[in-house]
Amino acid sequence: MKYRHIAGAGACALALFATCAQAQSFVKVYGVADAGIVLDRGGAAGSSQNIGSGVASGSRLGFKGKEDLGDGLSADFVVENGYNIDTGKAAQGGLLFGRQAYVGLSGAAGTISLGRQYAPYYKVMRDIVDPFCTGLAGNAQNILPGLGRVDNSVEYQSPKWNGLSADVLVGAGEVAGDAAKNRTFDASATYEAGPLTLALTHHRQNDATGAAHDRNTMVVGRYRFGTVTAHAAFARNRNVLGHASRDALLGVAVRAGAAGRVLASVIVHRDDSGRDAHARQGAIGYEYSLSRRTDLYAAYGHIVNRNGAAYTVGDATNAGTGTTGINLGVRHVF
Repeated sequence: MKYRHIAGAGACALALFATCAQAQSFVKVYGVADAGIVLDRGGAAGSSQNIGSGVASGSRLGFKGKEDLGDGLSADFVVENGYNIDTGKAAQGGLLFGRQAYVGLSGAAGTISLGRQYAPYYKVMRDIVDPFCTGLAGNAQNILPGLGRVDNSVEYQSPKWNGLSADVLVGAGEVAGDAAKNRTFDASATYEAGPLTLALTHHRQNDATGAAHDRNTMVVGRYRFGTVTAHAAFARNRNVLGHASRDALLGVAVRAGAAGRVLASVIVHRDDSGRDAHARQGAIGYEYSLSRRTDLYAAYGHIVNRNGAAYTVGDATNAGTGTTGINLGVRHVF
């Protein structure tokens, strides 16, 4: 992704000096403009045809900055707005910086940040598990829990040591008199060695009473060999009512020539609550890069629900309404 650099006033005043090349404070402006045709089939209200925003990646406008504080320590921030390119309206319920908003400190011991941030569980899903990178009709979050953003959170990300790294986040429930109410705990441990990546991640979300919680645990693997990347994941889930379920994913991403990429995945959901509300999803997609910043995409996803399961085929920002989804669109990053 290409960024535009905006120097601070102090850095501009030093522009004539040789030390300007080493200026340590900066702000980057970045974003994504993504729009596509979205066809939904199999919904209760019938089929629909829409121009969707953020089909492969959520459309956004963001600002990130860094200031060198000396001795290897830096201050960092990100504020990122989501918008709907088809209507021009704000996304994430109209929040000004609904995608991300945090500030933190980074150094040799790792990074600590505070604000509205992505859960480690979600980042493992997006970056390691899902060949569709949680976008398009093949989105793994159509069936697997997404667990995307956590408000009022403190996160610690460790440096990498012999291929190992950790990411831990706690979201404050902010309920007076009982810190357990609505509290979130989320963590991941990742190991990387050449083409192999392994990760274990866990998410726990307390309810409004603090007496019950959702919990999700997932182990994942990714392996790159030549032009092929293989993905696999297994998850166990239990909701606030004590209902248990299991999810498994197998996926692949294959380079097709110099500019193309073929994506495919199969997800199976097993309901262990006694209702046997099982589901499975199959999906295939294709991305073609026109340049380093612009690509075209197409995808097809289909879900089979059993015994009352009601999963739908969505994309990066839309939940979808039916059990079959077809996408065709363009994405530009800047």
